Amino acid sequence: MKLTYPAIFYPCQDLPGGYTVEVPDLPGCVTEGDSLADAILMATDAASGWVLDKLEDGNPAPAASDMASIHPEADGFVSMIVLDMDAYAEKYGKNAVRKSLTIPAWLNTMAEKNAINFSQVLQRALKEQLHLS
Repeated sequence: MKLTYPAIFYPCQDLPGGYTVEVPDLPGCVTEGDSLADAILMATDAASGWVLDKLEDGNPAPAASDMASIHPEADGFVSMIVLDMDAYAEKYGKNAVRKSLTIPAWLNTMAEKNAINFSQVLQRALKEQLHLS
């Protein structure tokens, strides 16, 4: 699942060339970076962690505001950040749910002979069915 959120970038007072970043749609999501590129990466990581916590608690991801509705202070600017929640959750997600399923014995035998990872196949199929990939 890919998400986009507007983020406000402000020149960092304590770090020449650095930026402080706020993501208004994610309360308390604030970070900073040594450069603009670093600030973008840090904002993406911080926002991804914020959203993943909500998703793992069973809540939906917050809706993103229209970029035009965000009004930074005089020295700031707004830019969109993109979150790849599937990649982030795969790397940092902590919650997993065990499911049992029933499949024909012949299918199980063939899959095991071919070293098929049942969990990965089910996850891919569910994402495809839910239009998340």
